[in-house]
Formats: sequence, structure tokens, C-alpha cells
Amino acid sequence: MLLVDDHPLLRQALRAVLEREGDLEVVAEAGDGPQAVALATELKPDVVVMDISLPEMDGVEATKRVKEVSPKTAVLALTVHDDEQTIAEVLSAGASGYLTKSVFDNEVVQAVRTLAAGDMVLSPSVGQVLLRQAARRPSRSLPLNSGERLTVRELEVLRLVARGMSNSDIAATLGLRLRTVKGYVTDIFAKLGVSTRTEAVAVSLQAGIISVDDIR
Repeated sequence: MLLVDDHPLLRQALRAVLEREGDLEVVAEAGDGPQAVALATELKPDVVVMDISLPEMDGVEATKRVKEVSPKTAVLALTVHDDEQTIAEVLSAGASGYLTKSVFDNEVVQAVRTLAAGDMVLSPSVGQVLLRQAARRPSRSLPLNSGERLTVRELEVLRLVARGMSNSDIAATLGLRLRTVKGYVTDIFAKLGVSTRTEAVAVSLQAGIISVDDIR
């Protein structure tokens, strides 16, 4: 993974936390946005842990450019910011996870593993922000024809995605193989016209496919 933060001591501390885990490896560090994009272009890391307040190019723009040069790289925003505008901008830029720096060490480790597996990670406060934003937006219909409508099983999977469950947890809950769940998630994305779990939840809420109660 790639660590991006303009404070060397914070990067050092985070590297120590992550590299004490045998399955995680930090391949590079960056202290600003342009350097982060350059390293992501060269290394194509599985995960980028991204601060938001960066010199020269902030973390929102850096996230957007990282996703452009390395679409398969998952970005975890790890920041002190928890305001609605920043959260919305980072997630819209393509981040798959958003944690505040108040989280404990093991939460960051688990978040990195979850993103590397293709899942989404949101702290509880961020999840509540998404709910408030969805509630304020007017409902809209999706142009799903009869062949594109979500199946009963896909709706089950979508509701569990909305609760923040990982693919492996969904598989265990529904008694399915992990590969099967990943297939359902891919099909759901295609039908909703989205590319991330965050977008799938937001679009589904706005369209009335799922309700706020499905997330709580």
C-alpha cells in the first residue's frame, strides 16, 4: 500500500502499525498530492491511505487522479475532517473508505484489509452523513427495464451492503460462496449504473429501492 500524509512522524507511526501485520506491506510513502499520484501511477498499489490536508494538491483531487491512473487501487481517506462537504467530495472523488484519525490502530488495519478485498469502509459518523444527504435529496426513479430489475437475492445483498457488511460477511449471512456474492455486487453495480458501494447505497436510497431502515 501507499501512505500519503504531509507529516513524516504520522507516516512513520502508521507504517509501524501496518507493517507489524504479516500480510500488509507499505511499498511507498508520499508527502504531497502530486507525489502520491506519481507513485500510484508507477506502483499501482492495492490500497492508498490518503490524508486530505496536503500541500500542492489536496487529498480530494489526489484521490480523483489516483483513481484515474489506477482504477483498481482502493483509496482510504484517513483524516481529521468530518464535515459533510469534505466527506461528500472525497467519496465522490472515488474513495472507498473514510475514517477519522481518532480511530484505533486495529480499526485502520481492518479497514485496509477490507478495502483490499474490494469492500467499503465508513466510520459510523460518515454513514450518518450519507443518510442525511440522501434524505435531503429529492427521490428519483431509475430507468430499470424488466430485464434489469434487481432480483430478490440482489436486493438482499444490496441491503447488507448498505449496512456496511463486507462481501465475506454477506456470504456467511446468506450461506453463499464469496465468489457468488462478488458476482451479485457486480451485477447490482451494472444495473444501478454505479461503480462503488457508496454510490450504490446513495442511488438506491434516492430511488426508494432501499430505505433508511435498511441501513440502521
